[in-house]
Amino acid sequence: MSTANLSNLEQQVVALAGVAQAARLVDQISKSGSYPMEFLQPSINSVFVFEPDTAVDIFGGISGVKLGLHNLSNLLADKNARENHDLVRYVFSIIYLERKFAANPDMMSVVRSRLEHTSFRAEHFSSNVNALCHSISGIYQDTLSHEKFRIKVTGSAQHLQNTQNADIIRALLLAGVRAAFLWRQLGGHRWRLLFQRKKMLQASQNLSRSLGVV
Repeated sequence: MSTANLSNLEQQVVALAGVAQAARLVDQISKSGSYPMEFLQPSINSVFVFEPDTAVDIFGGISGVKLGLHNLSNLLADKNARENHDLVRYVFSIIYLERKFAANPDMMSVVRSRLEHTSFRAEHFSSNVNALCHSISGIYQDTLSHEKFRIKVTGSAQHLQNTQNADIIRALLLAGVRAAFLWRQLGGHRWRLLFQRKKMLQASQNLSRSLGVV
């Protein structure tokens, strides 16, 4: 499927899949301490794409959000499924936090400035994903974590108390907020999840099939 031919709805779905991917990775790390690097990397890198031409660009291609599309499809098909409980909670919490973030231009400016600085360092000095997550985690802690609304991450104490896991989780929450911000820019609204659920599910499944997911 050519990314140049994606409709606005499909681009919204890609952006929302970015939220779902971040949410699923947070859930997986908090409960098992493990994560698929092939999806962690695109999610983390997405926070450094400031002016994308399309939603797909922030993930380096549709394949970069493959996990998110799969989980978004499952969520839209049956959000009440037991296995989707925490995923749904994280997705809506990230969307809500993004609204708080977007209403604070000073915070947005600080986050962008610090991300640009981190991006510059990553480009000019060899930086692995764990080092990037540590830097992004610090940005999240200094800004979004001070909002009255805070996302409660649940899971295994052993994994949540691991410093590296905590850094990755905070970095993913910021990546989720970034994807939610793009979703809003593309015209996404919570009411669409209710009234356009079937259309969004079909678009998500079609994009997934193009990657051999469904």
